[in-house]
Amino acid sequence: MTSGAARRDRMGGIAMAGALLVSIPHEFTALPALSWMAIGCTLAGLACFAPQVPRKAAIFLAIGAALLVAAVAILPEWPEALAAAFVRGAFIAAFFTALTAIRSAAITDPGILECGRFLAGQPPGRRYVALTLGGQAFGLVLMYGSISLLGALATENAETTDDPEVQRHRTRRMLVAIQRGFISTLPWSPLAFASAISLSVVPGSAWAAAVPFCLVSSALLAGIGWTLDTVFKPRLSHPAPQHGPAEGQWLRHLRPLLTLLAVLLGSAATLHLVTGVRIFGAVMAIVPILSLAWVALQPGTRGGARGTAALSRAGQFATADLPALKTEITLLVMAGVIGSLGSALAAPLAGHIGFDLTALPAWVVLLSVFWLIPFTGQIGMNPILAVSLFGPLLPAPEALGIAPAVMVCAITSGWALSGATSPFTASVLLVANFGRVSALHAGLRWNGVYALTCGVVLSGWILLLARLL
Repeated sequence: MTSGAARRDRMGGIAMAGALLVSIPHEFTALPALSWMAIGCTLAGLACFAPQVPRKAAIFLAIGAALLVAAVAILPEWPEALAAAFVRGAFIAAFFTALTAIRSAAITDPGILECGRFLAGQPPGRRYVALTLGGQAFGLVLMYGSISLLGALATENAETTDDPEVQRHRTRRMLVAIQRGFISTLPWSPLAFASAISLSVVPGSAWAAAVPFCLVSSALLAGIGWTLDTVFKPRLSHPAPQHGPAEGQWLRHLRPLLTLLAVLLGSAATLHLVTGVRIFGAVMAIVPILSLAWVALQPGTRGGARGTAALSRAGQFATADLPALKTEITLLVMAGVIGSLGSALAAPLAGHIGFDLTALPAWVVLLSVFWLIPFTGQIGMNPILAVSLFGPLLPAPEALGIAPAVMVCAITSGWALSGATSPFTASVLLVANFGRVSALHAGLRWNGVYALTCGVVLSGWILLLARLL
């Protein structure tokens, strides 16, 4: 990388960190000036990253620019459409930056690494449950980094045997346990884009109202995975090797992760309830403080060096960690922008041809939305893009005679299925990489039966909610 490219990357990272810092007071005050400052930081960051991003991200930037021109040329209310798209993009940039901050702090903690190694080292009878729960817990903190961390430890564990048959089965079962644990957090987690974007496109929705129903979806996704793994346990051509229990006590090994989750979720929920700010704003406010404190309190940092270490790590985060994720940032932000602008352009066309979803029964709309997200994932559409595109076109829940929480549950549940099967999502790509198979193989061969089973059961759950609420 040339010195100019490195300088642009550093400036882009600083701009994205600025988007987070400006977005925090905006969540509490709703001042328009702060919103436009966050938008300015986001656009500046994208402009700095643009010359260095790979072709796929560059195509997203080009599509976004083309839709922007089309919106200005076609829509009478184009300023409002552009503002809505930019606001969504700035939120995605700020929220992703916040989640990356907690991940960057966690990944350097020896206690977190030991926790992951302990879970991966469980004997076969407990390994799937341990890694599913680990995928959930780590996923709340590390996002896709949970698959990277636990996936590396899982393959390391699988390679301890010289039997290729055992190694193949063990690798697959461990990786799908981690992935299914991770995607089972998507329907409800306040640290996931699934909830954040879904709530933003469903009028009248609130995280607190939707989370009880989304937690049921989460339990179904995790429970069905364990059931299928138990029922369809692979048969070896020879006796399985003997394994002893993993050494150490569960509570001692899991304490760092459980403590972090308790502090993060507890403080965010408290701030949300006390101030009335939406849960995602509370998360963005808490995460930078918690990340700095965590870095300062990690082993090897003492006394006056704690503050210096925290500030040094913050600088490295803005100038190195965020630029390293420039492709992911560009794709996510532009997915939101493209979806928002595409929806604004499609709405007049839908009205012109007389396309009226309110004429359909509520259950048809709900199941269509639920299945549309994993289907579009198979043709390369990121869930953020899909929900941002189709979400605003949906009728208000009240017009369908259902509670907003039901619509949110349907969208986030479909988002989770896409995360298990789409060969274009980060979760499937990571699992495929660790398993040394194609993304299509990991998404459909490893998870096809699981996705269909979850789809049928979750469809029943959504229909039940539509009937009751």
